[in-house]
Amino acid sequence: MMRLMQSKVTLDRWRQLWSKSTATSGLRLLSPSYLVTDQKVKYSRNIKTVGGSGHRGGVQRVLPGKTTDQPLGARGGSEPPVLAASLLPSALSPEQAQVLQAMVDPCARFFEEVNDAAANEELGSIEEETLAGLKSMGCFGLQVPEELGGIGLTNTQYARMVEVVGMHDLGVGITLGAHQSIGFKGILLFGNKSQKEKYLPRLASGQKPWQGCRCLPGSLPSLIPGEAYAAFCLTEPSSGSDAASIQTVAELSPCGGFYTLKGSKIWISNGGTAEVFTVFAKTRIKNVTTGEETDKISAFIVERAFGGVSSGPPEQKMGIQCSNTAEVHFEDVKVPTENLLGGLGRGFQVAMHILNNGRFGMASALAGTMRSVLLKAVDHAADRQQFGKAISCFGAIQEKLAHMAMLLYVTEAMAYVLSANMDMKVPDYKLEAAISKIFASEAAWTVTDESIQILGGMGYMKETGVEKVMRDLRIFRIFEGTNDILRLFVALSGMEYAGQTLRGLRKNLSDPLLHMGAIYKEVVMRAKRKVGVPTGQTLQGLVHPELEDCAALVTRAVELFGETIESLLLKYGAEVTDKQFHLRRIADAAIDTYAMAVALSRASRALSLGQPTAQHEKLLCQTWCQQAFLRVQASLREAKSASWEEVFTSMKLISDTLVEHRSTVASHPLGF
Repeated sequence: MMRLMQSKVTLDRWRQLWSKSTATSGLRLLSPSYLVTDQKVKYSRNIKTVGGSGHRGGVQRVLPGKTTDQPLGARGGSEPPVLAASLLPSALSPEQAQVLQAMVDPCARFFEEVNDAAANEELGSIEEETLAGLKSMGCFGLQVPEELGGIGLTNTQYARMVEVVGMHDLGVGITLGAHQSIGFKGILLFGNKSQKEKYLPRLASGQKPWQGCRCLPGSLPSLIPGEAYAAFCLTEPSSGSDAASIQTVAELSPCGGFYTLKGSKIWISNGGTAEVFTVFAKTRIKNVTTGEETDKISAFIVERAFGGVSSGPPEQKMGIQCSNTAEVHFEDVKVPTENLLGGLGRGFQVAMHILNNGRFGMASALAGTMRSVLLKAVDHAADRQQFGKAISCFGAIQEKLAHMAMLLYVTEAMAYVLSANMDMKVPDYKLEAAISKIFASEAAWTVTDESIQILGGMGYMKETGVEKVMRDLRIFRIFEGTNDILRLFVALSGMEYAGQTLRGLRKNLSDPLLHMGAIYKEVVMRAKRKVGVPTGQTLQGLVHPELEDCAALVTRAVELFGETIESLLLKYGAEVTDKQFHLRRIADAAIDTYAMAVALSRASRALSLGQPTAQHEKLLCQTWCQQAFLRVQASLREAKSASWEEVFTSMKLISDTLVEHRSTVASHPLGF
């Protein structure tokens, strides 16, 4: 009772501060704390402004075999994922920074003083006082336009907000993310005017003002208060990563007024609490020209109040226990035709776009988590005395802390590069989103694991809260696209671009007399790559002079990437899509190279602006690039090595034997 009373006092104080700051500025955003007043980057001779937003490309894109005048992030759909990045978001004016800081501090204090992550986990849901605060802050509709009842944050502002949440309670973050990052994101992105006006205001407020559908006959309004969560319903027992194989069906009524929805979805975040669902189902579509009928996926906005919607009990999970996860069943649910979302048969595109759009917040949330557990490790390493000195004096601990700091630095850079791309309306950012999701989820796991190791026995205890973070983190490598599938996507995208390049060269070779110049240039380029001679790509003049060593490593990594992909395509042709041992290493090389690029972009900007932390950031960038380049070399060497080809064959045989016998196969060491 005492904690509840204290929480209410804190919540009231937080509300006052929030209201004061927003009234003063008209701004409702939280900005990365490391951003400072923008200044002219004098050394960047070829910088271009994109979309009038003031974002400047501090490092230009470098493609295998050529340079381009496009800023990082201005990527066309056919270009490879290796260096698809833009400079970090434009800095804020001193006035904006001052007002925003007045908003950031109360927000952080709210999560420190009102939200109780351990209590949420024990309760299996979010405590009422926390929910009240989240609603007051507008957290149920952060990106919903103000005219529709939301806060209207940009992607970068939203990223900063979820970073604060991720630093304190991933369970709350998942509940809010499932609600708006994917739950009603389809309505925000693809909804027509009527759909947005009907659903977004109540979803943005988090209130459930009625129970019952207003658009179906016989529905009765009811002013029963409650939370109006949204949920994204795609996964089924028979379709996980293979989203196209869903079995839920929606049949159009003879009158054409509604669809009858039948099927079940599993592992749905907010599945037991949501009032509004974005549901994907097969629909029968007839070709008006040929008369042929085919099944295609369509998306629907479904209300629980339509009737026929039921949920299973909450799933018992490893982590994120305050986030509700449940099965959702649809039994002859009558869905009005006006609730078709994004067009008939376009459901797969809608689903993929929602997931791509929603992933950007994951990197920033996990950056917040990493910052939290890293600080705990740093404090412990500084205070813990062993063998007569602080454990921070020992090389083993120093290596861990340095690696954790670099992972955090790169994850933050990825998060805000991606959100900046989205705010600049870059049309295609799915590769950046995939890479950021893979990198952030794995980096956060590593940082948390090492934090526990540094804390020792204390880290294993519930008291420090790090063991809970580790349990909460594990799901991030699985949901919204497993990292394994996303790696294949990253690798095959690089293959697609290289394949187009090779097709162009093949066309030139078909008539060499007309294309001798292009052929000669390509031959020289490949010959240089083979012997390790620079091919003419350079980032000189586009990065800070103190980081030209890092720029050279990025350039060389891109060249090696292009050379390896071409080698694999020439060797395997179309069959390369089945070479997953190779593709995994191609993806790892692409991810490491992209990570080098965003770290270089961020550190270069810090140096150019003379930030107080610039020399430390330079050190982070240089150390990261040195290590990452060695990993790129190793990954690409394995991908095209004959000896590793034998290893891949052996691993396949081992796996096949295990599956065939459904056992570990090898005899027990004791012989029985």
